[in-house]
Amino acid sequence: MSVRRVAYIVNTFPKLSETFIANELVELRRRGVEVLILSLRSPTESLQHEIVAEAGLVQRTVYDRAGFSTALRTFAPEVVHAHFATEPAAAAWELAGELRVPFTFTAHGHDIYRRPPADFALRAARAAAVVTVSWANARTIVERFGVPAAHVRVIASGVDTSRFRPDGAPASPPRIVCVARLVPVKNLGLLLEACAALRSRGVEFRALLVGDGRCRGELEEARQRLALGETFELVGAVTQHQVVSLWQRAAVATLTSDSEGMPVSLMEAGACGVPAVATAVGGVPELVDDGITGLLVPAGDASALAAALERLLRDREVAARLGAAARCRVERSFSIAGQVDRLLSLWSEVLA
Repeated sequence: MSVRRVAYIVNTFPKLSETFIANELVELRRRGVEVLILSLRSPTESLQHEIVAEAGLVQRTVYDRAGFSTALRTFAPEVVHAHFATEPAAAAWELAGELRVPFTFTAHGHDIYRRPPADFALRAARAAAVVTVSWANARTIVERFGVPAAHVRVIASGVDTSRFRPDGAPASPPRIVCVARLVPVKNLGLLLEACAALRSRGVEFRALLVGDGRCRGELEEARQRLALGETFELVGAVTQHQVVSLWQRAAVATLTSDSEGMPVSLMEAGACGVPAVATAVGGVPELVDDGITGLLVPAGDASALAAALERLLRDREVAARLGAAARCRVERSFSIAGQVDRLLSLWSEVLA
């Protein structure tokens, strides 16, 4: 049976770093699915992705927890879905129970590896299904929490390949672009070290680090210490339209994380025909095919990162070939249309 009404429970909506939630909701609306969003916290950011306003999603969001039950009863969803196994999944379990409708939740990364709820297995058992964004995540959920493999569905996040697409030539000097939250798990000091090594070898480039977070101060200090002020820019937080423009002028995308679920930023880069150099952690090898759509390096290895970046910066023919393959891969396996097809199919099975 087709699903027409879905309630979402999230920590904060909208949130700049969680474009995957906004993209999912926008595509559901495009398909004619009615959505209600219950946000456990009010947003604190002044910036907002343009698609949120275009789809009128804030008008479909409830922030008053005391009013959640009433809003849900009025909306009458067929299924409740939460993003993250933490507080949102607990709230979905409780509220869906009141309505006597099934709930599902998507586990992403920190809620599996670094800060999982103590009762993850119980939440998974109560859910109609657990969604996660990579096979690496799924294996961890099965092995660490004892969730039956048949109860876990891998549905990677997707990007809008009509919005994120190649357009024009890379900028000169060639740009290394990294879109990431400035938090410890992203290990962005590694990128600064690699850029210092590139400069010492006479490689021409400019690096742009896009995003914000609590590590900004220490990254600015490291940039100053490494004398990278002229070649390494901390851009700050930007909207999705601006991210598209940055990817379309980039030569190489990079991500230096110590842990990842499935990075949407590298999907966006690939959709724009930009090859990636990334650490081989979590779900990254499921997205970046080493030597085909980009290059993978060991986590924490600044010299390997610098060597891989240098290869793509110096050999534009190889970079172009990998970038074209990355675009094809994202179109085939990581489009938002394909992601929502799989979500709707899952919910139809749950309701059947």
